[in-house]
Formats: sequence, structure tokens, C-alpha cells
Amino acid sequence: MTLNRRRLLAAGGAGLTAAALGTTGTAGAATWETLVSGSFADYDTFRSAWNHRYPWGSDHNGSARMYGSATDRNHVFLEPGGVLAIRATRITWDEGTSSADPHLPIRYHSGAVHAKQQVRVNDQFPNWEVRGEFQAPSARGTWPAFWLTGANSWPPESDILEFKGDTRNWFNTYRDAGGGWSSTIKAVSNPGAWHGYRAWIAKVNATDVDIHYYLDGTWVGQHRGAGFVDQPMWIILNLQTEGSSGDPGPSSDTYYRAREVYVGRTRA
Repeated sequence: MTLNRRRLLAAGGAGLTAAALGTTGTAGAATWETLVSGSFADYDTFRSAWNHRYPWGSDHNGSARMYGSATDRNHVFLEPGGVLAIRATRITWDEGTSSADPHLPIRYHSGAVHAKQQVRVNDQFPNWEVRGEFQAPSARGTWPAFWLTGANSWPPESDILEFKGDTRNWFNTYRDAGGGWSSTIKAVSNPGAWHGYRAWIAKVNATDVDIHYYLDGTWVGQHRGAGFVDQPMWIILNLQTEGSSGDPGPSSDTYYRAREVYVGRTRA
């Protein structure tokens, strides 16, 4: 795919026609596929597209333990209008420490979900779009995220939304085992209102991708994802607490909401 065609795809995504891409009538025309859309319409649709908790279980790198199932809707539930809500609640009893580094004391119950569909950039699927609209908490000790992480190993990682206790969103890419982090940090006016967060991921050579990040439809940065090609990645939505977002966290319930979460790709 030429650079100009990649730019057109990145600018318009699924809304562009084959004619606009200059692919009409060619044997190698890219076909757009929508993989996740409208998945929060009702519980049956939600369960067909998403699993509860992290792919690896209930704990990660903060002080919240993730709960939720088809019958447990205390911390992960649907609201009218196709909205997914995650609620973090402070607990008052001793539930031990997180099984994940840095093994913080568990002080909250919260929720996480991960998509059954994985992102895997390769020759067959060279371009991916992952986006959504979110109302994100930003008080000290709240750590909402919408991110991609390696299904078989870490890295790779791409953080499309990550607030760490203030009103700045961190667009992050962990490049490879020796490459470290790339971060684009953007202040967001009132993160608790609806805002759009988007990543466009494009294969650029045999091993690497470029990730373009967008906030409310405006391009904010480009990172090189070294070693991302042919690495399956989970899509995760979670509300973690404390850890990198500071402490103590809030004493009252905290909510993180998502809608219009979309995943699409081109088939070469």
C-alpha cells in the first residue's frame, strides 16, 4: 500500500470507499472489515464480544481486584444507550495483596473486560483501527485504561486511553524488549465528559508498525511499534486504582463509562 493510500485510510478509516483508496478493479484491493461494533447494546451481544476480568485473571498492577461475570453485575454492567459502565468500590476488609507486581494491598473491587477479538497486524491484515468514546475518572487514585497488550508475551503494548490520577491522557507505546516507552501526553478538558480516543495501526515493514493516536478526532502523535508485526494483542478496558495514579484513592464509588467501542481492519 502506498503512503498516500495509508494516509487516506488513517484519515477516514471504514468510511472510505475502495474508489477513494484508488483500489477499484485491482487484484490487491484492500477490503474493510468491521469486527467489533455496537457490542454494548444488550447483555447477549456484550457476552458474544467480551469476556470479564483481565485475560490472565483478577489482578494487575494496582490496588483493585476485578470482579464480574454473566450473573455478577455489581462492577461491570450496561446502561441505556449502549453504554458499558465499570464501578470501583472501596472495601473495608483485608483481602490480601495483588498477585501482580508491585503486589499492592487490595483496597478496591472494580471491573475489567477484554475483547474476544484480538489485534494481529500482518501481511493479511496490515491496518487496524481501535477506537471508542469514554467518560473517564481523573481523581487521584483512579486509573482507567483502554489498551492493547501482547496475548503471548509482553511487549507489545499500546495505551490508547490512560489517566493516572489527573486530567492528562497518556498515549503510550512500548516498542520492544530493548526499546522502552514512547509517550504522548495530552491534557483533556473535563475527562468525565464524553471524549473520543483512537489508534490507527499500520504495518510499515516486516517487523514494525506505526501507531497514530487521536483525541476527539484530532491527530496527536505517531509512535513506532517495533516488533509488533504478527504479535496477537488483547483489547482491554479496565478501571484500576492507586499504583501509578497515586494514593489514597477515592472513598466513594468511581465510574468509568464506554460507548461506541469499535475495532476494524483491512484485509489485503
